[in-house]
Amino acid sequence: MLMNQPAHINLLKTPHNINLQKDIKISVYTIDTKEAVNHISTWATHFKEQYCEDSQIEALIKGTSLSRKEYLLTYKFPSATESPGPSIRSGDFAEILVSDYLEFLMGYWIPRQKYQDKAVRNESVKGVDIIGFKLEDENNPISSDELIFFEVKAGLTKGNGNRLQDAINDSGKDLLRHAETLNATKQRLLNRDDNQAALKISRFQNIEDNPFTQKWGAAAVISPLDNNLSSLSLNLDKHHDGKNLVLVLIQGDDLMSLVNELYQRAADEA
Repeated sequence: MLMNQPAHINLLKTPHNINLQKDIKISVYTIDTKEAVNHISTWATHFKEQYCEDSQIEALIKGTSLSRKEYLLTYKFPSATESPGPSIRSGDFAEILVSDYLEFLMGYWIPRQKYQDKAVRNESVKGVDIIGFKLEDENNPISSDELIFFEVKAGLTKGNGNRLQDAINDSGKDLLRHAETLNATKQRLLNRDDNQAALKISRFQNIEDNPFTQKWGAAAVISPLDNNLSSLSLNLDKHHDGKNLVLVLIQGDDLMSLVNELYQRAADEA
């Protein structure tokens, strides 16, 4: 079931599609970081919930002598200064933002437990970055049910190169990772006794016996704003489904400052 749409989704300005060589189409969104300050508190609350549910935090801090803020900054949120914390922050932000895009604008169900289950805060979670699902009824599967695998890359400082191409390259890696990510996601749901959600994963674990529509996507979240994206060079030839790959680019000025403000506000207002 989709969550209520958070206000910060409105910061993703109406996209424009750009066409590159070989009819490659990219959906481009722009974030107005100045406008973001009007939504920072509710966005930070949404952000915190990705790492630690409000219903659990009191039990988690019990015995630590830490406040909610101290606990989140010590155990849950990637470090703002200690390497590789800043790069993990930017990567997590990009994945969460693209998850929001897929869920609230594209209508996919996105399981969101992996950040809560991190054993080490300054590490990224292995496997496919995002998996999304569309199905009418898990008890009555139909071939138009959708499973999408999305790879996401962040480039929030200058000199990060072509991050969308990096996402495309990772999206085309061995398909074993896809099955492993499905299994890991299902395990997380079962660990929470969310059997109904786990059943949704089961529907997509055997395409031969239970056909469904399978898609792949690649996204990049970049800063600063690039107004000359038409010159971007991409190569989809090595991707196993390059002709149908969904491409998304989200950009804005000074996004890393926004990222750090989100983490700080999420801790301050926990």
